[in-house]
Amino acid sequence: MMINMSRIDPLDARILLALDDDPDATVLSLSRSLGVARNTVQARLKRLEAGALRSFGQRVDPAALGYPLVAFVSLSISQSAGDAAADDLSRIPEVIEIHATTGDADMLVKVVARDTAHLYALTTAMLALPGVQRSSTSISLVEQLPTRMRPLLECVALAVPDVGRRQ
Repeated sequence: MMINMSRIDPLDARILLALDDDPDATVLSLSRSLGVARNTVQARLKRLEAGALRSFGQRVDPAALGYPLVAFVSLSISQSAGDAAADDLSRIPEVIEIHATTGDADMLVKVVARDTAHLYALTTAMLALPGVQRSSTSISLVEQLPTRMRPLLECVALAVPDVGRRQ
């Protein structure tokens, strides 16, 4: 589901990069280091918090909560049950992401589990949901590149075109 939000412009990106460097930075210190009025920084942050910034909980490592195992479950869903299946899946706390996809599966679900027995119980519970027809599970052995936004923020801050448009 896409949320209507305004795009991050170069100044927004510079503010977010400064916060990435110093998450405890005050609005005043940000305005000084960026050479921008304090009110401008404050207004930009307020606008970003209303749409572009995700929740603080997304920074928590599931392993620190006792869920060290990460798996990706591809689900085939009955065509008439897509939204309902997503709603049902979102009620399972260990489901941390759901993506509607093209290809062999209809949904890609990222889950966390305590161990493989717990993962088995989770996938069994998913298969019991109305509309879920088949599943295929892949266990992540190691996260080689965590979700990152800094390189994209740097491109936006410098107004660099993305790779597909570079010449």
